[in-house]
Amino acid sequence: MISGRGSNMASLIAACEGKDYPADIVGVISNRQDALGLSVAAQAGIPTLVVDHSDFERREDFDAELTRRLEAFEADLVCLAGFMRLLTDGFVSQWHDKLINIHPSLLPAFKGLDPHTRALAMGIKITGCSVHFVRVELDSGPIIAQAAVPVFTGDTEETLSARVLAVEHKLYPHALALVASGRARAVGERVVIDDDDPVDTQLFSPPTKTNTV
Repeated sequence: MISGRGSNMASLIAACEGKDYPADIVGVISNRQDALGLSVAAQAGIPTLVVDHSDFERREDFDAELTRRLEAFEADLVCLAGFMRLLTDGFVSQWHDKLINIHPSLLPAFKGLDPHTRALAMGIKITGCSVHFVRVELDSGPIIAQAAVPVFTGDTEETLSARVLAVEHKLYPHALALVASGRARAVGERVVIDDDDPVDTQLFSPPTKTNTV
């Protein structure tokens, strides 16, 4: 489910094209007709549709239509990839442990909007991104995977956002594979991962800034 350009969606599409990847994308839903990601998905041969939130007076009715469309797709998991609408408690409960999201911070730090602006304002040295099962509280839920990203002196919101986004594109496919394969599952409010093994060090250890002369 997307609202914009769908760059994380594109990373999932690319991952799903892998021979041994344990998931397939059966459809893409956007709440915006002008979402650029719709054309990206269509070019990849993935069915797309728009459920415009402005057509519904109540959030509950909008979410009910989303569920109807997701069930028509026979979706087992729902990946939020820049879907910029707050979902109702009923929707989140209906898709309990089947709804995952990526957020550009090391949760529980910097929930909500403008995480990079707030990170820079606080002068932190390490930020990152998190993939988690969705719960009713905003940007909360059992964390499936995280990746750390350094914050450099002189970073702007734009430079930091770009650095984090590049890592998001690696982390989301990794986390989805864990869930889709059954290796990662929520037990209460924690995620248990079976048979932990080393992962790509480039994912969790981004390169440091290169000094030039």
